[in-house]
Amino acid sequence: MTHDDTTPRAVVPADVNEPDRIAFGLTFRQLGIIGGVGLAGTGIYRTVGHLLPPIAWIVAGVIVFAVAIVVALGRRDGLPLDVWLRHGFALSRSPRQLAPGTPRASTVAAVAGTPSVPAPLRSPVTAISPTGVLTCEGHNRVLIACGTTNIHLRTGSEQEALLDGFGRFLNSLTGPAQIVVATQRHDLTAYAHATADHAPRLPHPALQAAAGDYAEFLLDLDSQRDPLRRQVLAVVTGEHAGDTAVRALSGLGVEATALDGPAVAAALAMAVDPFSPPVPGPRAVPGAPITLRSTS
Repeated sequence: MTHDDTTPRAVVPADVNEPDRIAFGLTFRQLGIIGGVGLAGTGIYRTVGHLLPPIAWIVAGVIVFAVAIVVALGRRDGLPLDVWLRHGFALSRSPRQLAPGTPRASTVAAVAGTPSVPAPLRSPVTAISPTGVLTCEGHNRVLIACGTTNIHLRTGSEQEALLDGFGRFLNSLTGPAQIVVATQRHDLTAYAHATADHAPRLPHPALQAAAGDYAEFLLDLDSQRDPLRRQVLAVVTGEHAGDTAVRALSGLGVEATALDGPAVAAALAMAVDPFSPPVPGPRAVPGAPITLRSTS
C-alpha cells in the first residue's frame, strides 16, 4: 500500500474528558458521595443507635450503602447518576409551559387547585431578519443547513484532503461557531398522500398500481416504525461569515445553504418543541405582519 492510500489517523486518548482518580479508582465526586453517606450513617448510629436492634441497623446500612454506590458509580443518558437525578429534580419543579412576555401576578381565583400559568420564555435570541441574520446576545449569527458526506468510502488521499479542507474551514472562523446534529421523527404521511394523489395522472396502469403500492408501503412504514431524519445545522458568527462558510463547506462536497428568516424561525421552533410535528409552510419572522393566511 502506498503512502497516498494510507488512511490518516490521529491518536486521541479515550479518557481525555475523564476526571482524575483520587483513591481506590474513584473520583473526588464519587468519594464524596460514598464517604458522605458513610459519615452521615455513622453519626446517626452513634446518636440514636440504642433505639433499634443491631440487625435492623445492619439491614438499613446495607440498603443505604448500596444505593450510595449505585448513585456514585451509575450513569444514565451519558451523565453521572447523581447529576441525572439533580436535573430530573430541577425539571420536576420547573414550569411545563413557557410563553414570551414578562411575569405578572395571577389574579385568577383557583377553585380546585392552582391553575397552570405559563412562565416567561427568556430566549437569548432577540431578533431575526428576513434574510436570516439572527441576533443573539448582541452578536449576529447565521444558520447554515448542511448535508453530509461519507468519508469512509474515500481513498486515503481523498480523506486527507477532506480533513485538511475541514481544518482550513475551522481555522477561517473569526468568531464562535457551533455544529448542531439533531435527529427527529420524519412524518411520511404527507409523501404517501402526495404519491396517492399523483398516481391517477400517471400515463400507464402499471405505474399507477406501483405508485399506489408505494403509498401504502409508506403508510405502513410510518405506522409500524419510527422513521427518523437527521438535521445538521452550522451556526457561525458574523453577518458576512455565512457566505464564506457556505463556500468552504461546498468545497468539501457538503451541500450547504444559508437559511432565510422563515427557515431560521422554523428551526428555532423545532428546537424549542422537538416532539411536535413541524408546521407546514414557512413561518413568519417575529415582528413581520401576517397579511395572508392559507386555509388549505
